[in-house]
Amino acid sequence: MVSGPFERGRGRSADPTALKILVAGAFGVGKTTLVGAVSDIKTLQTEESLTEAGRPVDDIRGVAGKRSTTVAMDFGRITISDSVIVYLFGTPGQERFRFLWDELARGALGALILVDTRRLADSFSVVDFFETRGLPFAVAVNCFEGAVRYPPEQVRRALDLDEDVPVLLCDARERSSARDALVAVVEHALHRSARQRSAVS
Repeated sequence: MVSGPFERGRGRSADPTALKILVAGAFGVGKTTLVGAVSDIKTLQTEESLTEAGRPVDDIRGVAGKRSTTVAMDFGRITISDSVIVYLFGTPGQERFRFLWDELARGALGALILVDTRRLADSFSVVDFFETRGLPFAVAVNCFEGAVRYPPEQVRRALDLDEDVPVLLCDARERSSARDALVAVVEHALHRSARQRSAVS
């Protein structure tokens, strides 16, 4: 449930606030799927087919059925409320495209990190990226079919996350589930910003 400044009917203005959120994660965790499922507009995707030439550098263990990959970004937009529009930037997952992340993160309010519990170790470097840069983030466990469901607190401990980082279960294919995950990022980022302002004043 979205509350506070996002509550429908409150804070309505002629010019909605535009926010930028990254959808990040390791290779094959469902970033493109989530952006496509939740976006109000036709998404911009930079998908290319996986080839034999990329096999030595793209680790497809655990995602053997994957046939394409994002090579630059995914872009979408979702209206959270009458007063807030979120622009989504999905990052490429492979290490060789990680150099793009700093540019994509510029001006972002926060990030949603998608993880796959079958390959949780792949997410450590992603978490490190955002922790190092001080960018607020939430973690959404994409509940793949056949994957063991772990409680969010167990995932938190496995990833060694701070207590205030939201961790939730998500189905990247379902619009409502993806939307809830994005709302968690926005609320976490705004609450953290408010705490920091309060500490300074």
